[in-house]
Amino acid sequence: MLALSLSSVGRSLTGINIVGPSNAETAPPANPGMYQLDITLKRGHNLAIRDRGGTSDPYVKFKIAGKEVFRSKTINKNLNPLWDERVSLLVDSLREPLYVKVFDYDFGLQDDFMGSAYLYLESLEHQRTLDVTLDLEDPQYPEHNLGTLELAVTLSPKEGDFREAQHSSMRLSDVHRKAQLWRGIVSISLIEARDLQPMDANGFSDPYVKFRLGHQKYKSKTIPKTLNPQWREQFDFHLYEEQGGFIDITVWDKDAGKKDDFMGRCSIDLSPLSKEHTHKLDLPLEEGEGMLVLLVTLTGAAAVSISDLSVNILDDPHERHLILQRYSVLRSFHNLKDVGVVQVKVIRSEGLMAADVTGKSDPFCVVELSNDRLQTHTVYKNLNPEWNKVFTFNVKDIHSVLEVTVYDEDRDRSADFLGKVAIPLLNIENGERKAYALKSKELTGPTKGVIFLEIDVIFNAVKAGLMTLIPKEQKYIEDEPRVSKQLLLQNFNRVRRCVLFLINAGCYINSCFEWDSTQRSICSFLVFVLVVWNFELYMIPLVLLLPLAWNYILISSGKDTRQDVQAMEDLLEDEDEDYDKDDKVPRPGPSEDGRLPESHILEDMLASWHFEWIRVMLDPERKGFINKLYAIQDVCISVQNALDEVASYGERIKNTFNWTVPFLSWLAIVALCVATVLIYYIPLRYIVLAWGVNKFSKKLRDPYTIDNNELLDFLSRVPSDVQVVQYRELKVDPSHSPNQRKKNNPG
Repeated sequence: MLALSLSSVGRSLTGINIVGPSNAETAPPANPGMYQLDITLKRGHNLAIRDRGGTSDPYVKFKIAGKEVFRSKTINKNLNPLWDERVSLLVDSLREPLYVKVFDYDFGLQDDFMGSAYLYLESLEHQRTLDVTLDLEDPQYPEHNLGTLELAVTLSPKEGDFREAQHSSMRLSDVHRKAQLWRGIVSISLIEARDLQPMDANGFSDPYVKFRLGHQKYKSKTIPKTLNPQWREQFDFHLYEEQGGFIDITVWDKDAGKKDDFMGRCSIDLSPLSKEHTHKLDLPLEEGEGMLVLLVTLTGAAAVSISDLSVNILDDPHERHLILQRYSVLRSFHNLKDVGVVQVKVIRSEGLMAADVTGKSDPFCVVELSNDRLQTHTVYKNLNPEWNKVFTFNVKDIHSVLEVTVYDEDRDRSADFLGKVAIPLLNIENGERKAYALKSKELTGPTKGVIFLEIDVIFNAVKAGLMTLIPKEQKYIEDEPRVSKQLLLQNFNRVRRCVLFLINAGCYINSCFEWDSTQRSICSFLVFVLVVWNFELYMIPLVLLLPLAWNYILISSGKDTRQDVQAMEDLLEDEDEDYDKDDKVPRPGPSEDGRLPESHILEDMLASWHFEWIRVMLDPERKGFINKLYAIQDVCISVQNALDEVASYGERIKNTFNWTVPFLSWLAIVALCVATVLIYYIPLRYIVLAWGVNKFSKKLRDPYTIDNNELLDFLSRVPSDVQVVQYRELKVDPSHSPNQRKKNNPG
């Protein structure tokens, strides 16, 4: 290893530390080929203080040509963090420097800037590992000492034709991710924790756990007021690395009105774990007290694939026959989690929005099913792109929603959104090539363009029904919920509609007692007498069958009882307008001559000003005010989410009886019929006894079983009124014919 201190060598621009070519060596001439840049982010020394407690929560970003290519994990409460993270980047030009920025993570606020530096790739000797020390500086305060970063860097020329990869400067693991072919699945069951550290004044904590494997993140539920919490939750990760990789786990104490307290960390090395076997792990927490109990299972990769339009399994009669046999009724109880398979042909798109200043776009398409994500190639400078790709997914839950999103690729910033469609698997008409009008980000209104898809779904109905009664798969952690006045009002109106329905039902019943209508009151009285005189317990599920049967008859006769869609569309009408205000504003990219872009300097200046504002606001006299703001925000988010949950359950019960999803309504009929027969033939005491014995013995039979409520799991699959609007197809202009192609529009 050759140690190379580059803190004072090279060029300087507005006080930002820049690592330039060494005086001892002549920089190699620029090579138009590809290079592999291997970087080990080792540690930081004496980093800047950005938090009230005299510490920081630092993480590091790498950028090349204005595009973020790496983000490290966050090290909590540490000014001398040890990362020891490795990343491999593909670069196509040595003229673009590596821009290194350090930030302090702040929950709920903009992250604080902690310094930056530039590493010029032309200064690096090829195929030799160099130790590099970077001095971090602030462009606004160049005299401030912000500490140093230690890296190990190796630059190697790549042989062969890499023209297709010239727009994808990213980690090698991200190359696999872009190819989207993961190498396996890791299932983690979070069971419990023992003897955690008390973080609150009452001697307890409100712990929750965060998991991270690469870009995949999960967050558990919060268990209040305990030091020995039991979660019993399951999470699935995709494995992209050949050697397995590490899962980072952190434990936090939930605090209302202020930043959550860090309680400890641990990690799982997946490389020594054998596949197709469940491993029980007791992991002691570092930087904290107690331990976590986990079950970890590694399985082989599911049947996911990407192919060209000319090569796909379902068009081959022999392969299709084998798949139909695999999901036949005779194999209903073999591998219950393998519910079915879906094949998506992404044909082309027409009339897309122009996202670039040239009046064109560089569109690519992302296809998502739950946490499975596949992606097409990019078609450059085209508003009518043709992809002609076939994607195949395994179906674990037939109630999943297929999301197809079109983006515009930008080298100097994140991709721009062009349009999206969401298609429930149960709504798919097999083998039909269809044009779908693209929608906005929130799926509540139209945007420009259509996309042509052909989708086939093959599944086993028995497996699909049984999997409806287990917990729904969680999505990767998304953005933290924000307070939205419009969303709060929307959820309030949804709850009000549910309450009004109950009030109207109560008024109708009361009118029978008041004899407002003699005929109705006489009929109600006769029904009441007959039911009470002949009442048996089995009549309860039998009565619940009546509205299902009545609505089915109405829908079959052409009288659709689902009249709330338009009202919900009106309720959501303005949501897109507010959401669009948050869209990104395009910023200039790096200059052609290789000079440092002014946008970087502006970013650092704004971040520095933000830090000064935070420092003023966190003056001791104002701490109480800031804490009150945090508390108000947390309360508003809790109220917003509670209203959404209450309204969603009310709407889902209604949509079950309204036959919004026929599969689920038929499943409800089967369950009610079975319940009627069981209660009719089996004495109630035996049913209650069997239920109680099962509940009491479950922990003894399987100590690590994951608890669930079958009724709530069923209702979680029924769409709310908001989701019904989001999944509803928009009308497509007749000029967009699946069999007619528009002439491509190259730039």
